[in-house]
Amino acid sequence: MKFNGYLATAALVTAATLTTAATLTGCAASGAQPAPPRAAASTATGQAGTGAGVEVATVRGPRIAVYQRKGASSPWRELASPNDYGAERVFLVERRDGEWLRVLLPIRPNGSTGWIRAGDVTLARTTHRVEVDPARFRFTVYDGARVLRTGKVATGRDGTPTPPGRYFFTELVRPPDPHGPYGAYAFGLSGFSPTLKSFAGGPGQLAIHGTDDAAALGTQVSHGCVRVGNADITWMAENLAIGTPVVVKG
Repeated sequence: MKFNGYLATAALVTAATLTTAATLTGCAASGAQPAPPRAAASTATGQAGTGAGVEVATVRGPRIAVYQRKGASSPWRELASPNDYGAERVFLVERRDGEWLRVLLPIRPNGSTGWIRAGDVTLARTTHRVEVDPARFRFTVYDGARVLRTGKVATGRDGTPTPPGRYFFTELVRPPDPHGPYGAYAFGLSGFSPTLKSFAGGPGQLAIHGTDDAAALGTQVSHGCVRVGNADITWMAENLAIGTPVVVKG
């Protein structure tokens, strides 16, 4: 797996269960069998955007059709599940309209949305979210309005900035060396670098990952990823789900 060009021989994990999987090379997972994501506490039945939290859609089959418009006769594209890293494909639901869902997509350009059929996914709800404030070099994890955890971050350099926007966690990786470039864990994000179309063979995907370099926190040092301390990323890995929304403030 490559976010900032670091090739990891990794064990995939979910937010609930640490589980060893096959080696990841570049952007392709070979035989990885991650456990189901801990996407939410319960199945959601209400309308997206109402009540507490947001809905997360987990793809049921091996592929899902994505449409540019609800009710379109032919799909705009198809996305595989598991994704390229061996994790179950999830989407953050932005809107529900009958049997159609408008979802945030993990593609370029950042913020892209599309429509999927509700019958093709399993819906669940999460009240968690992560907010990153690059100006203050802080992250905050919320459960509804309640602050669960906050801490320092490092962000992208001027030439490789961390782009503002709304994203979600797409996979979780446990690197083999917690003292390496990714720290103890790395959450892939649904967004991409605005300046790096590819990096060391990877797609320029953003991530929130750990570091044991405390001196780097509070600085602009990365290629666009958000770095947090190893204690903080470990807490996130144990408490947050694939599909959790992430807001990077502008």
